[in-house]
Amino acid sequence: MLMHMDTRTIPQSTTAAFFIQSVIAFGASLAAAIVGMLYLPMDPWQRGFIGITILFLTSSTFTLSKVVRDRQEQAQVMARIDEARVERLIADHDPYTHNKTNAA
Repeated sequence: MLMHMDTRTIPQSTTAAFFIQSVIAFGASLAAAIVGMLYLPMDPWQRGFIGITILFLTSSTFTLSKVVRDRQEQAQVMARIDEARVERLIADHDPYTHNKTNAA
């Protein structure tokens, strides 16, 4: 009999408070950067440069977080596949299921 260890990962969900804090922090920092860009004494080309920088930084932050999440999910899937292969090898090569009449 093969003993199966339950090694499923527990879904890691964030709390509502952490989610709200993250959204507020992101919104506040983006708003502060935009207000600074609009009201600081700068030439128009400098204002445009800062605006494009804010836009690029924001979009690359979302892209980076997606890539990190995708790699983590891929690593979990690969670990599950490897675990299933090992369990199958163990199940296929169980020494207690061999025919004992040949040994006598």
